[in-house]
Amino acid sequence: MSSLVQSTSTPENTTIRKAVVQKSNWRKYLPLYLSIAPYFLIFLVFNLTPTLFSLYLSFNKWDGIGRMTFTGFNNFYFVLTDPIFGKAVLNTFEIWIMSTIPMLFLALVLAFLLNQRRHSKFAYQLCYFLPNITSTVAITLIFGSLFAPQYGLINTTLSVMHLPTVQWLQDAWPMKWAVALMVIWRWTGYNALVYMAGLQSIPTEYYEAARIDGANTTDIFFNITLPLLRPVILFTVISSSIGGLALFTEPQVLFTNNGGTGNEGLTMVLYQYWQSFASHHFGFGAAVSWVIFFIMLAFTFMNWKIVQATER
Repeated sequence: MSSLVQSTSTPENTTIRKAVVQKSNWRKYLPLYLSIAPYFLIFLVFNLTPTLFSLYLSFNKWDGIGRMTFTGFNNFYFVLTDPIFGKAVLNTFEIWIMSTIPMLFLALVLAFLLNQRRHSKFAYQLCYFLPNITSTVAITLIFGSLFAPQYGLINTTLSVMHLPTVQWLQDAWPMKWAVALMVIWRWTGYNALVYMAGLQSIPTEYYEAARIDGANTTDIFFNITLPLLRPVILFTVISSSIGGLALFTEPQVLFTNNGGTGNEGLTMVLYQYWQSFASHHFGFGAAVSWVIFFIMLAFTFMNWKIVQATER
Protein backbone atom coordinates (compact mmCIF):
# COMPACT_ATOMS: atom_id res chain seq x y z
CA MET A 1 0.00 0.00 0.00
CA SER A 2 2.79 2.40 0.89
CA SER A 3 4.51 1.68 -2.40
CA LEU A 4 1.28 2.52 -4.21
CA VAL A 5 1.04 5.91 -2.43
CA GLN A 6 4.66 6.68 -3.19
CA SER A 7 4.11 5.84 -6.84
CA THR A 8 1.23 8.30 -7.12
CA SER A 9 3.23 11.07 -5.44
CA THR A 10 5.27 12.03 -8.48
CA PRO A 11 7.05 15.36 -9.02
CA GLU A 12 4.43 16.32 -11.57
CA ASN A 13 1.63 15.83 -9.06
CA THR A 14 3.51 17.88 -6.49
CA THR A 15 3.96 20.71 -8.97
CA ILE A 16 0.26 20.65 -9.83
CA ARG A 17 -0.72 20.78 -6.15
CA LYS A 18 1.57 23.78 -5.56
CA ALA A 19 0.09 25.58 -8.55
CA VAL A 20 -3.45 24.96 -7.30
CA VAL A 21 -2.55 26.19 -3.80
CA GLN A 22 -0.87 29.33 -5.16
CA LYS A 23 -3.86 30.07 -7.39
CA SER A 24 -6.28 29.68 -4.49
CA ASN A 25 -4.10 31.93 -2.30
CA TRP A 26 -4.02 34.55 -5.06
CA ARG A 27 -7.82 34.53 -5.29
CA LYS A 28 -8.06 34.68 -1.50
CA TYR A 29 -5.81 37.73 -1.14
CA LEU A 30 -6.83 39.51 -4.36
CA PRO A 31 -9.37 41.81 -2.60
CA LEU A 32 -6.67 42.85 -0.13
CA TYR A 33 -4.22 43.64 -2.91
CA LEU A 34 -6.87 45.65 -4.74
CA SER A 35 -7.70 47.62 -1.60
CA ILE A 36 -4.10 48.83 -1.18
CA ALA A 37 -3.42 49.26 -4.89
CA PRO A 38 -4.67 52.92 -5.04
CA TYR A 39 -2.04 53.99 -2.51
CA PHE A 40 0.79 52.44 -4.53
CA LEU A 41 -0.58 53.91 -7.77
CA ILE A 42 -0.75 57.38 -6.23
CA PHE A 43 2.73 56.92 -4.76
CA LEU A 44 4.06 55.82 -8.15
CA VAL A 45 2.49 58.72 -10.06
CA PHE A 46 2.95 61.59 -7.60
CA ASN A 47 6.03 60.56 -5.58
CA LEU A 48 8.32 58.02 -7.17
CA THR A 49 8.02 59.22 -10.78
CA PRO A 50 8.67 62.93 -9.97
CA THR A 51 11.59 61.91 -7.72
CA LEU A 52 13.24 59.86 -10.47
CA PHE A 53 12.52 62.58 -13.02
CA SER A 54 14.13 65.21 -10.76
CA LEU A 55 17.23 63.00 -10.51
CA TYR A 56 17.37 62.77 -14.31
CA LEU A 57 16.66 66.49 -14.62
CA SER A 58 19.54 67.41 -12.28
CA PHE A 59 22.00 66.28 -14.96
CA ASN A 60 20.40 68.47 -17.63
CA LYS A 61 19.83 72.11 -18.45
CA TRP A 62 16.15 72.88 -19.04
CA ASP A 63 13.95 75.97 -18.91
CA GLY A 64 10.70 74.00 -18.75
CA ILE A 65 9.74 74.49 -22.42
CA GLY A 66 12.65 73.87 -24.79
CA ARG A 67 14.85 70.84 -25.28
CA MET A 68 16.95 69.42 -22.47
CA THR A 69 20.72 69.68 -22.74
CA PHE A 70 22.83 67.12 -20.90
CA THR A 71 25.37 68.85 -18.65
CA GLY A 72 26.66 66.01 -16.47
CA PHE A 73 27.65 67.08 -12.98
CA ASN A 74 27.93 70.78 -13.87
CA ASN A 75 24.72 71.66 -12.01
CA PHE A 76 26.00 70.04 -8.82
CA TYR A 77 29.34 71.83 -9.22
CA PHE A 78 27.62 75.20 -9.59
CA VAL A 79 25.45 74.50 -6.54
CA LEU A 80 28.38 73.60 -4.31
CA THR A 81 30.44 76.59 -5.48
CA ASP A 82 27.65 79.18 -5.45
CA PRO A 83 28.24 81.61 -2.54
CA ILE A 84 24.53 82.48 -2.43
CA PHE A 85 23.65 78.84 -1.78
CA GLY A 86 26.31 78.74 0.92
CA LYS A 87 24.70 81.79 2.49
CA ALA A 88 21.30 80.09 2.26
CA VAL A 89 22.67 77.05 4.12
CA LEU A 90 24.18 79.28 6.80
CA ASN A 91 20.94 81.27 7.16
CA THR A 92 18.94 78.04 7.49
CA PHE A 93 21.09 76.70 10.31
CA GLU A 94 21.17 80.07 12.09
CA ILE A 95 17.37 80.35 12.00
CA TRP A 96 17.12 76.72 13.12
CA ILE A 97 19.28 77.39 16.17
CA MET A 98 17.45 80.64 17.00
CA SER A 99 14.04 78.98 16.78
CA THR A 100 14.39 75.33 17.77
CA ILE A 101 16.21 75.67 21.09
CA PRO A 102 13.86 78.30 22.62
CA MET A 103 10.82 76.57 21.09
CA LEU A 104 11.57 73.15 22.59
CA PHE A 105 12.47 74.66 25.96
CA LEU A 106 9.23 76.67 26.13
CA ALA A 107 7.23 73.66 24.96
CA LEU A 108 8.73 71.48 27.69
CA VAL A 109 8.01 74.05 30.40
CA LEU A 110 4.43 74.58 29.18
CA ALA A 111 3.80 70.84 29.05
CA PHE A 112 5.16 70.36 32.57
CA LEU A 113 3.00 73.18 33.96
CA LEU A 114 -0.10 72.03 32.08
CA ASN A 115 0.37 68.48 33.31
CA GLN A 116 0.17 69.77 36.90
CA ARG A 117 -3.31 71.21 36.33
CA ARG A 118 -6.38 69.23 37.29
CA HIS A 119 -9.00 71.32 35.48
CA SER A 120 -9.42 73.02 32.05
CA LYS A 121 -6.71 70.94 30.39
CA PHE A 122 -8.69 70.55 27.17
CA ALA A 123 -9.11 74.32 26.77
CA TYR A 124 -5.36 74.85 27.11
CA GLN A 125 -4.62 72.00 24.72
CA LEU A 126 -6.95 73.53 22.15
CA CYS A 127 -5.25 76.93 22.48
CA TYR A 128 -1.83 75.33 22.13
CA PHE A 129 -2.81 73.52 18.94
CA LEU A 130 -4.60 76.40 17.17
CA PRO A 131 -1.42 78.09 15.83
CA ASN A 132 -0.36 74.83 14.22
CA ILE A 133 -3.55 74.40 12.19
CA THR A 134 -3.75 78.07 11.16
CA SER A 135 -2.70 78.90 7.60
CA THR A 136 1.02 79.62 7.45
CA VAL A 137 0.51 82.33 4.83
CA ALA A 138 -2.08 84.07 7.03
CA ILE A 139 0.24 83.87 10.04
CA THR A 140 3.12 85.31 8.00
CA LEU A 141 1.00 88.21 6.72
CA ILE A 142 -0.07 89.06 10.28
CA PHE A 143 3.50 88.92 11.56
CA GLY A 144 4.61 90.98 8.56
CA SER A 145 2.23 93.75 9.63
CA LEU A 146 3.54 93.48 13.20
CA PHE A 147 7.15 93.75 11.99
CA ALA A 148 6.45 96.60 9.52
CA PRO A 149 9.17 99.27 9.85
CA GLN A 150 6.97 102.40 10.12
CA TYR A 151 3.47 101.45 11.22
CA GLY A 152 4.05 98.00 12.67
CA LEU A 153 2.75 97.35 16.17
CA ILE A 154 6.16 96.40 17.55
CA ASN A 155 8.00 99.49 16.31
CA THR A 156 5.06 101.70 17.28
CA THR A 157 5.24 100.32 20.82
CA LEU A 158 9.01 100.90 20.90
CA SER A 159 8.51 104.50 19.74
CA VAL A 160 5.90 105.14 22.44
CA MET A 161 8.38 103.83 25.02
CA HIS A 162 11.07 106.13 23.52
CA LEU A 163 13.19 103.16 22.49
CA PRO A 164 15.01 102.80 19.15
CA THR A 165 13.00 101.03 16.48
CA VAL A 166 14.23 97.90 14.73
CA GLN A 167 14.27 97.31 10.99
CA TRP A 168 12.82 93.82 11.23
CA LEU A 169 12.50 93.33 7.49
CA GLN A 170 15.72 95.04 6.34
CA ASP A 171 18.55 94.31 8.79
CA ALA A 172 20.30 90.94 8.86
CA TRP A 173 19.75 89.62 12.38
CA PRO A 174 16.29 91.14 12.91
CA MET A 175 15.19 89.42 9.68
CA LYS A 176 16.31 86.07 11.06
CA TRP A 177 14.64 86.75 14.41
CA ALA A 178 11.39 87.63 12.65
CA VAL A 179 11.32 84.22 10.97
CA ALA A 180 12.45 82.46 14.16
CA LEU A 181 9.69 84.10 16.22
CA MET A 182 7.06 82.93 13.74
CA VAL A 183 8.39 79.37 13.95
CA ILE A 184 8.41 79.53 17.75
CA TRP A 185 4.83 80.86 17.87
CA ARG A 186 3.54 78.21 15.48
CA TRP A 187 5.26 75.06 16.78
CA THR A 188 5.65 75.59 20.52
CA GLY A 189 2.10 74.45 21.29
CA TYR A 190 2.36 71.38 19.08
CA ASN A 191 5.58 70.23 20.75
CA ALA A 192 4.07 71.00 24.15
CA LEU A 193 1.25 68.54 23.40
CA VAL A 194 3.80 65.92 22.33
CA TYR A 195 5.69 66.43 25.59
CA MET A 196 2.44 66.28 27.55
CA ALA A 197 1.64 62.90 26.00
CA GLY A 198 5.05 61.71 27.15
CA LEU A 199 4.51 63.14 30.63
CA GLN A 200 1.23 61.31 31.01
CA SER A 201 3.02 58.01 30.34
CA ILE A 202 5.26 58.55 33.40
CA PRO A 203 3.81 56.70 36.44
CA THR A 204 2.46 59.09 39.07
CA GLU A 205 4.01 56.93 41.80
CA TYR A 206 7.40 58.46 40.99
CA TYR A 207 6.11 61.97 41.66
CA GLU A 208 4.31 60.90 44.82
CA ALA A 209 7.43 59.21 46.18
CA ALA A 210 9.49 62.32 45.38
CA ARG A 211 6.97 64.55 47.18
CA ILE A 212 7.12 62.29 50.23
CA ASP A 213 10.92 62.54 50.21
CA GLY A 214 10.62 66.34 50.23
CA ALA A 215 11.53 67.10 46.62
CA ASN A 216 10.32 70.40 45.21
CA THR A 217 9.04 71.08 41.69
CA THR A 218 12.50 71.91 40.34
CA ASP A 219 14.03 68.69 41.69
CA ILE A 220 11.17 66.64 40.23
CA PHE A 221 11.54 68.32 36.84
CA PHE A 222 15.28 67.75 36.48
CA ASN A 223 15.64 64.40 38.25
CA ILE A 224 12.46 62.57 37.22
CA THR A 225 10.75 64.28 34.30
CA LEU A 226 13.72 65.01 32.05
CA PRO A 227 15.39 61.56 32.27
CA LEU A 228 12.14 59.69 31.63
CA LEU A 229 11.13 62.09 28.85
CA ARG A 230 14.40 61.74 26.95
CA PRO A 231 13.06 59.59 24.06
CA VAL A 232 10.25 62.09 23.44
CA ILE A 233 12.72 64.98 23.56
CA LEU A 234 14.91 63.26 20.98
CA PHE A 235 11.89 62.73 18.74
CA THR A 236 10.98 66.43 18.87
CA VAL A 237 14.58 67.43 18.21
CA ILE A 238 14.75 65.22 15.10
CA SER A 239 11.35 66.28 13.75
CA SER A 240 12.08 69.96 14.46
CA SER A 241 15.44 69.64 12.75
CA ILE A 242 13.89 68.26 9.57
CA GLY A 243 11.16 70.91 9.62
CA GLY A 244 13.63 73.70 10.33
CA LEU A 245 15.87 72.73 7.42
CA ALA A 246 12.82 72.72 5.10
CA LEU A 247 11.71 76.24 6.07
CA PHE A 248 10.09 77.98 3.11
CA THR A 249 6.73 79.76 3.49
CA GLU A 250 7.68 82.25 6.21
CA PRO A 251 10.75 83.75 4.49
CA GLN A 252 9.11 83.57 1.05
CA VAL A 253 6.09 85.63 2.11
CA LEU A 254 8.12 88.06 4.23
CA PHE A 255 11.14 88.62 1.98
CA THR A 256 10.04 87.38 -1.51
CA ASN A 257 11.98 84.80 -3.51
CA ASN A 258 15.50 86.16 -3.07
CA GLY A 259 15.39 86.33 0.72
CA GLY A 260 15.23 90.11 1.07
CA THR A 261 18.07 92.54 1.66
CA GLY A 262 21.45 90.91 1.14
CA ASN A 263 19.76 87.48 0.92
CA GLU A 264 19.72 87.45 4.73
CA GLY A 265 16.34 85.72 4.83
CA LEU A 266 17.17 83.18 2.14
CA THR A 267 16.85 79.53 3.18
CA MET A 268 17.87 76.38 1.30
CA VAL A 269 14.37 75.46 0.13
CA LEU A 270 13.59 79.08 -0.78
CA TYR A 271 16.80 79.15 -2.85
CA GLN A 272 15.65 75.99 -4.65
CA TYR A 273 12.25 77.56 -5.37
CA TRP A 274 13.91 80.78 -6.54
CA GLN A 275 16.13 78.97 -9.04
CA SER A 276 13.47 76.56 -10.28
CA PHE A 277 10.17 78.40 -10.45
CA ALA A 278 11.23 82.07 -10.45
CA SER A 279 14.33 81.85 -12.66
CA HIS A 280 13.15 78.78 -14.65
CA HIS A 281 16.45 76.92 -14.17
CA PHE A 282 14.76 73.59 -13.59
CA GLY A 283 17.85 71.43 -14.04
CA PHE A 284 19.84 73.55 -11.62
CA GLY A 285 16.91 73.61 -9.19
CA ALA A 286 16.68 69.81 -9.31
CA ALA A 287 20.37 69.57 -8.43
CA VAL A 288 19.78 71.98 -5.51
CA SER A 289 16.96 69.77 -4.23
CA TRP A 290 19.20 66.70 -4.22
CA VAL A 291 21.96 68.56 -2.41
CA ILE A 292 19.40 69.64 0.20
CA PHE A 293 18.25 66.03 0.48
CA PHE A 294 21.77 64.82 1.27
CA ILE A 295 22.26 67.63 3.80
CA MET A 296 19.05 66.58 5.56
CA LEU A 297 20.08 62.93 5.33
CA ALA A 298 23.43 63.67 6.99
CA PHE A 299 21.74 65.76 9.67
CA THR A 300 19.18 63.01 10.35
CA PHE A 301 21.95 60.41 10.53
CA MET A 302 23.76 62.57 13.08
CA ASN A 303 20.60 62.77 15.18
CA TRP A 304 20.16 59.00 14.88
CA LYS A 305 23.69 58.46 16.18
CA ILE A 306 22.90 60.76 19.09
CA VAL A 307 19.83 58.64 19.86
CA GLN A 308 21.94 55.48 19.82
CA ALA A 309 24.58 57.02 22.07
CA THR A 310 21.91 58.14 24.52
CA GLU A 311 20.27 54.73 24.74
CA ARG A 312 23.52 52.97 25.68
